[in-house]
Amino acid sequence: MSSEWEVVVDSGAVLGEGPHWDGERLWWVDIDGHLIHRTDVGDRSDEVIDVGEKVSSVIPRRGGGFAAGYSDGVGLHSPDGLQESRLPIEAGDAQSRMNDAKCDPRGRLYTGTMTPGGATSALYRVDHDLGVATVVGGVGISNGLGWSPDGTRMYYIDTPVLRLDVFDYDLQRGLCENRRPLVDFADQTGAPDGLAVDAEGCIWVALWQGWAVQRYDPEGELMRQISLPVSKATSCAFGGPDLDRLFVTSASVELDGAERPDQPLAGALFEVSPGCRGQIGVPFDG
Repeated sequence: MSSEWEVVVDSGAVLGEGPHWDGERLWWVDIDGHLIHRTDVGDRSDEVIDVGEKVSSVIPRRGGGFAAGYSDGVGLHSPDGLQESRLPIEAGDAQSRMNDAKCDPRGRLYTGTMTPGGATSALYRVDHDLGVATVVGGVGISNGLGWSPDGTRMYYIDTPVLRLDVFDYDLQRGLCENRRPLVDFADQTGAPDGLAVDAEGCIWVALWQGWAVQRYDPEGELMRQISLPVSKATSCAFGGPDLDRLFVTSASVELDGAERPDQPLAGALFEVSPGCRGQIGVPFDG
């Protein structure tokens, strides 16, 4: 406990990721733990679903159930949790797996992949009719995604590039273009991972190996840093009844014997006070 953060769930997640606020609960995953979490941030109760394989993201579906990212594609689950179908994405590549995912303001699902040691993965868009389109190719680790409050900008992180990029976004057609750098992390401590965009249009970035989350204005200027008691912050999302809390996932993966005792809360879900309101997570309309 500190003046800047508090623990919501001390889960010891191996690789916590992908928080999403649905208006009532916070959904998030432990990728290497094969777990989907649904957390009541009020009473701190935590419901866990073991899916039996790596699960990189979870997004509720507008009609009920959820979409989850797996090693070989996106699984579509019914309201009772049963998997109805799976959309194959890079299913023939044993080295790649799905990674971060988020929906644009119209409910299109954007989800990317990652491949160790090379820029051979991509960012994909899954439309309402479940058609899959490649949006960005030549990706190493597809990570943070978010949209400006007016839907005219899409933010994106390919972690090995050490950069937060911005696209012009056509919300009507679901198209992004004119990619350009916004924030360069090459000279910073830590690498950019997941992100969230607040109601003022500022971008919050979780820093892997950076012990913090940072807030940037739409022009890429650093506005605030919130320190955390763990080195591997992975992603963040706004939530709570007033959308005025920022929830941050973290990881304990690959902490060696010397590091782990100094980070007893590694893998926990944290809550911080950002001093602003955020945007609610958009469900998948497919």
